[in-house]
Amino acid sequence: MNVMIFGATGMVGRSVLRECLISDEVHSVLSIGRQRTGQQHDKLQEAELEDVSDLSSIEPLITGFDACFFCLGVSAVGMNEAEYKKVTYDITLSAAKTLVGLNPRMTFIYVSGSGTDSTEKGRVMWAGIKGKTENDLLRLPFKAAYMFRPGVIIPTHGVKSKTKLYQAIYDLLKPFYPLLMKARSVITSEQLGNAMIKVARDGHAHPILESVDIKKAALSRRDDRIAEG
Repeated sequence: MNVMIFGATGMVGRSVLRECLISDEVHSVLSIGRQRTGQQHDKLQEAELEDVSDLSSIEPLITGFDACFFCLGVSAVGMNEAEYKKVTYDITLSAAKTLVGLNPRMTFIYVSGSGTDSTEKGRVMWAGIKGKTENDLLRLPFKAAYMFRPGVIIPTHGVKSKTKLYQAIYDLLKPFYPLLMKARSVITSEQLGNAMIKVARDGHAHPILESVDIKKAALSRRDDRIAEG
């Protein structure tokens, strides 16, 4: 597969990028973001844009892709509704609409979050905006689109959160990772990346994947690799 990743400098995006670069199933990776990843790899190409909602300047570069892993996002903490909607909904839909026109056979995977409100009518601001984002992405004529709703993500392989508070919490919880991993809503960043590759390649029965579905997809990819030797 030829894949592109939005938000490859964040914790989730970096984890997905890592799994793509070490995967035999992924032939090339294009990272699109406001900053470069700082990584060097034969598979990796990067497009640095100040405004990632406007892809017009790189349209020749973003054709012929099989999958898009959209990992760009922010916490709603300290943001008002208009600010959060601009980052979460406006940027995502603008990019997706451009991509579907250029890559109609593309599979689009959006990293949403546990607790997202598909009805768009709840009182929790971020959940409703995430729900609208998911719903409108699913209406676009991609080959397929999947909404990943992870709960708690435990970073692995040296991946760290860019948010200092979140990373401090991860550091405090590290001794309890084995216990936390038994919870249905907890996944590792490695599992998330593996699940995204698996679903992009083989699809999934449902367009919305909660943490338990993400775990199962990651385990399925592991079993595939064992069977292939």
